[in-house]
Amino acid sequence: MIRCDVLIVGGGPAGSTLAWALRDSGLSVHILDKRRFPRDKVCAGWITPAVVSALALDLDDYRRERVLQPVSGFRVGCMSGPLVETRYDGGPVSYGIRRCEFDHYLLRRAGAVVHEGVAFKGAEPGAGGIVVNGEYHARLLVGAGGHFCPVARFLGSRLGRSETVVAAQEIEFLMTPEQRAACRVDPELPELYFCDDLGGYGWAVRKGDWLNIGLGREDNHRLAEQVAAFWNHLRARGRISGEPPARFHGHAYLLYPHARRPLGGPRTLLVGDAAGLAYAQSGEGIRPAVESALLAAAAIREAGGDFGPALVERYRALLTGRLGPRRQRDAAAWLPAGLRQALGRRLLSSQWFVRHLVMDRWFLHRQQPALAPAG
Repeated sequence: MIRCDVLIVGGGPAGSTLAWALRDSGLSVHILDKRRFPRDKVCAGWITPAVVSALALDLDDYRRERVLQPVSGFRVGCMSGPLVETRYDGGPVSYGIRRCEFDHYLLRRAGAVVHEGVAFKGAEPGAGGIVVNGEYHARLLVGAGGHFCPVARFLGSRLGRSETVVAAQEIEFLMTPEQRAACRVDPELPELYFCDDLGGYGWAVRKGDWLNIGLGREDNHRLAEQVAAFWNHLRARGRISGEPPARFHGHAYLLYPHARRPLGGPRTLLVGDAAGLAYAQSGEGIRPAVESALLAAAAIREAGGDFGPALVERYRALLTGRLGPRRQRDAAAWLPAGLRQALGRRLLSSQWFVRHLVMDRWFLHRQQPALAPAG
């Protein structure tokens, strides 16, 4: 039997950040992941300075062997309308990254014992803890395995059922010289295209010679057709050329105000997408994943080895204090759908609205200071 204090299921940003935040706590921390790293992860792939700060990332070290694309602004609009360009002074407001590199980097510096290529098969209560796969005994089990995290299922969540999910498909590829010459997406200005019914948005993000294109919607009906239409839309606008060089990959996640998943249970916590923490307007999951892990680490440290019900309540209080209460009501929900969509399309052509609300508040969350790094 392999014994540890904390067993984290999932080696993505939430799981690796939690391990890193507990690196000097005196607790033995292990990470279990069914994949071997580096591995691909569906994501548009950019991080804000708040994430850089919370993780205490050494950008000079990171960019030495990895893609780190400075972003100085965005081009935003509706599919059927013009794009509004917003630029910022004073340094990058985001950085384009490749998730296969980013996640691998965080996992390798986490300071935990990592068990790669090991799937979570089941858990049951054990003496003073939880036994996973009949092989690992942990005093505390943490689910950090994304939307389909098996620990969330262990806690009773019906994954994919009775949940309103955002479904997305994306492709990221290294452009050929011909594709680079035809690509009109500026690496420093990612492009965001809101669907005309405001049910989701598409993106085109260039990271040096890499291009990431995708689309996500709260309604996944005929999503593949809509993604193909978006590719053709970009091509018709002269942003890209040719056909997709490979197939699109899909994923799903829950928006924080709508998610019904528990944040924990007996000797168990959920962090990141496993708990359903993506930002409501942008769908971003990296910053909430990182911050939930830091808050979970703070609660674990405060617990002093007592991983009973008080730990879950403390974590819940910290997370609610950061993200606000769940079941937040959309301020425009009372408007008829047609009027809401028409108003939204009009506002998305406004320079002030795009900069100060869409980008500053919804996507960059500049109104909220970064969490301090742990340790």
